[in-house]
Amino acid sequence: MIAEHVERSDDPKAALGAIRFVGADGFAPYLFGDAAFHPQDAMAVAQSFAVFPPPVSTPAPPPAGGAEPWLVAWRDWATAALLARFADGGDAQVGEVLAPKPGGAPVLAESEPGRAASDTGAPGAADTDWQRWSVRMGQLSPLAIPGLDGPVHTAARTDPAPRALAQGATRAVLRRDFPTAARIVRWLALLRSEGVHLPLDPVPLVEHLGLYGGGPRLALDVAIARRLLGLETV
Repeated sequence: MIAEHVERSDDPKAALGAIRFVGADGFAPYLFGDAAFHPQDAMAVAQSFAVFPPPVSTPAPPPAGGAEPWLVAWRDWATAALLARFADGGDAQVGEVLAPKPGGAPVLAESEPGRAASDTGAPGAADTDWQRWSVRMGQLSPLAIPGLDGPVHTAARTDPAPRALAQGATRAVLRRDFPTAARIVRWLALLRSEGVHLPLDPVPLVEHLGLYGGGPRLALDVAIARRLLGLETV
C-alpha cells in the first residue's frame, strides 16, 4: 500500500514527503486491518527517511531545547519504531538507526505559587498547566496508536493526566478547535482501549468531531479514534 502510493505518484519525491508527514499513522491499515505489509512498503518508508532525514542529534526536551524539534523527533521515532516492528524479523535496531528515541515527556504538574510555569527550570516545565499540556500531548497524537510505548504513553496514563486530557479535549470542542480536539481525543481513545478509567466517555466526543469537524487530517484522527474505541471494524 505504501510502496504503491510512491510508484503511482507523478512526483515520487513528494510522495516520500507525504509518507514522512503522515508518519506513524501510515501504519494504521496494518495495525487495525488486514492489509499486508510487504518488503516494498518497508523500503518506501526507509527511503522517505533517506530523502528527508531527521536531525543527526536527538533534540533535548523543552525548556532545555526547542519544543518543535523535540516533537518532530518523537513523531519520527514513532514511525521508525513501527517500521522496525513490521519489517522482516521485527528488528528494533532498524528503528533506532533511523530515528533514536528522544528523552523526556510532556510534564503535567502544579506550578509553585507565585512562580510562572516556564520559570521552574524542570524538563517540560513549560507544559505544567493542563491547557498547555493537553495541547502538547495533542501534538504527539501520532504516538496514540497501538504498537508503541514509552515515556509519553506513561505520562498519558499517570494521574491526573487522563483528567487533563479530558479537560483539554472538552475545552477544544467548546472553542470549536476541532483539529486540536481530535488529536487529544486520540489519547483518550487509546487509554480507553487499554482499560484506563476516564472521567468522561470519549465516544460522544468522537462522534461530534466526525459530524462537525472537517479536513483530511481531522478525518484520519477521528477514524483512528473510532478504531481504538471499537466503533468501526475493518
